[in-house]
Amino acid sequence: MKTYIKRREENNRLVVLFGGWGNDEHAFTPLSGDDFDFILFYNYSADEPLVLPEMKSYTSITLIGWSLGVWAAGYLAGKVGIVPDFTIAVNGTPLPADDRYGVPLKAFEGTLNNITDDNMYKFYLRMFGTKANYERNRSRVPARTVKSLGDELRWLYNRIMENRENTLRWDTALISREDRIFPAENLLAYWNSRPETKSIVIPDPHYPFHRWNSFEDLIAFVRSQG
Repeated sequence: MKTYIKRREENNRLVVLFGGWGNDEHAFTPLSGDDFDFILFYNYSADEPLVLPEMKSYTSITLIGWSLGVWAAGYLAGKVGIVPDFTIAVNGTPLPADDRYGVPLKAFEGTLNNITDDNMYKFYLRMFGTKANYERNRSRVPARTVKSLGDELRWLYNRIMENRENTLRWDTALISREDRIFPAENLLAYWNSRPETKSIVIPDPHYPFHRWNSFEDLIAFVRSQG
């Protein structure tokens, strides 16, 4: 697993994000402001020592899971010693390879067995929703090799099949109506069955982060929804 850290000694708030498959820091650094510390976990199969900064006494720790990162957060948050006081699941569920509650298994396995440059371009188009939105966000497209993408998705698939659901509590779930990766009806089916989690539906594609200028704005939006 790889880690991206942005830290300033005077900050007393922390945002932790578990990214989805196939991503790197390019998708999220535009939202990481100077007024809070930021830790991103991604490329989960990478054999890299996990080195976290000494944890400060934060006044708030917000954990965000996006896409397969919702499952990854539940699987890994305890292992890395992250204890959040507010959690947001974005376009993912703890059952990410599932015909009813996640990516349909046939589609998940089809992606796993057909990772090429051309297919990854198509995947990122679906992630951003439209070609125009993809072009607007081109700087956020990950710089990853096909081999690293294949290794990561195989690792995720194997762990997901072994650990079908975890117990991390999610305060809020953001669900994009135009999601072309996780079917919106599956996201709604899962989160509507979890009364402890507030569901918020937004008119966006699978990657919705372009609608906010920073993670602070995202968190403020979520908290403003009642």
